[in-house]
Amino acid sequence: MTIFSRIINGELPCYKIAEDDRHFAFLDINPASRGHVLVIPKQETDYIFDLDDELLKSLITFAKPIAKAMDRALKPIRTGIMVEGLEVPHAHIHLIPLYTAGQYFSLGKKVKLSKAEMEETAQLIRSELS
Repeated sequence: MTIFSRIINGELPCYKIAEDDRHFAFLDINPASRGHVLVIPKQETDYIFDLDDELLKSLITFAKPIAKAMDRALKPIRTGIMVEGLEVPHAHIHLIPLYTAGQYFSLGKKVKLSKAEMEETAQLIRSELS
């Protein structure tokens, strides 16, 4: 069982953003920028391109309103999307707010946020989803 499945099952805490019967979204605890969200299918599949076509489409469709909520809540220039998929063997999409033109970000370069900042960020995003 992956760490993401343990988060979905409530075995590990997270800063949840959204959930439905097939998808789950939460803040990355090692964010590349403030508001970095992971969007995952609840189905545990290692490689994103091994997802069936319907689940892959629905994952992007589920991510879209979250990205728009991030735009409204956090006011980045835009929210970028990235799929790397090597750090956890569970398909996932990174939604990463880009705050400056030419902003450098890397999944290996993290920003430090306090628990209070993470909770506030999650609440801001969730409030724009309502």
